[in-house]
Amino acid sequence: MSKVKPVARKILANIETVVVGKRQEILLALAAYLCEGHVLLEDVPGVAKTMFARALAVSVGGSFKRIQCTPDLLPSDVTGASIFNPKTTDFEFRAGPVFAQIVLADEINRTTPRTQASLLEAMAERSVTVDGTTHRLESPFFVIATQNPIDHEGTFPLPEAQLDRFFLRLSLGYPSQDEESRMLELLRREHPIERLTPVVSPAEVLACQAAVHEIHVAPRVRDYIVEIVRATRDHNDVALGGSPRASIALFRGAQACAAIRGNEFVLPDDVKRMALPVLTHRLILRPESRLRKITPVQVVQEILDEISVPTMPDRVEEEC
Repeated sequence: MSKVKPVARKILANIETVVVGKRQEILLALAAYLCEGHVLLEDVPGVAKTMFARALAVSVGGSFKRIQCTPDLLPSDVTGASIFNPKTTDFEFRAGPVFAQIVLADEINRTTPRTQASLLEAMAERSVTVDGTTHRLESPFFVIATQNPIDHEGTFPLPEAQLDRFFLRLSLGYPSQDEESRMLELLRREHPIERLTPVVSPAEVLACQAAVHEIHVAPRVRDYIVEIVRATRDHNDVALGGSPRASIALFRGAQACAAIRGNEFVLPDDVKRMALPVLTHRLILRPESRLRKITPVQVVQEILDEISVPTMPDRVEEEC
């Protein structure tokens, strides 16, 4: 597990030369990356969502493609298509932008549900099927999708099934006054993304992803995770709670959080740290609760406050 922390810190430090003041959000995104999950960045324009994706791709030395989602974007514009070659009198597959190690789906809610669905197989199975032929995607594969929560005109909200495919949802938010001033100083001559260089390799990332699976989760912590997710299904304000996929995501996220901190075992604090970004986008509130201005964040926080936190044994390291 000692290999995960230094790799994560290298990536974090490199990204922070471009994205100022968003350490916690970057660490959460790295946790999703090390869990082989995908991230939905939901925020207003101009807060470095695209820069974050580009900085991560450069930092790990992986290939990067950007898909600018628009209403006229077709599924074949994402996955690729078979093109007739008159020289060989045969059809040849031309790969689309989804064939990259890090894919940015910018403004994903501006494209149609049919095109949004073209990402589902890639996100879930790391493969793309075109004309009956399945093409494997290169690992490590990571999708970062962005959407603007303010502008609803001409948009197609992501259905619950697709929201559930995202490991977690993040919001970067505006920088503080000091952070914004520092950002302007960094941009005085050129954008810092132009000077960014890789600090780790895709092979190191794959090794870290494998190491995360080995992080020990004590039975009482595992039960704590299940209790939290099951509580979302029975909450009075929730029409549809977290699925077993939510339990798996919270379990894996807590493992990655512990690995990034350099621990070989998961603590309840790791679970609580991951609960909000992992669960809130998976809950569907009752209409009457939405009218009362209840939010998924409030629901998950209430559950975390009500469920008793398991105590860990003093010799937890010996359990690993």
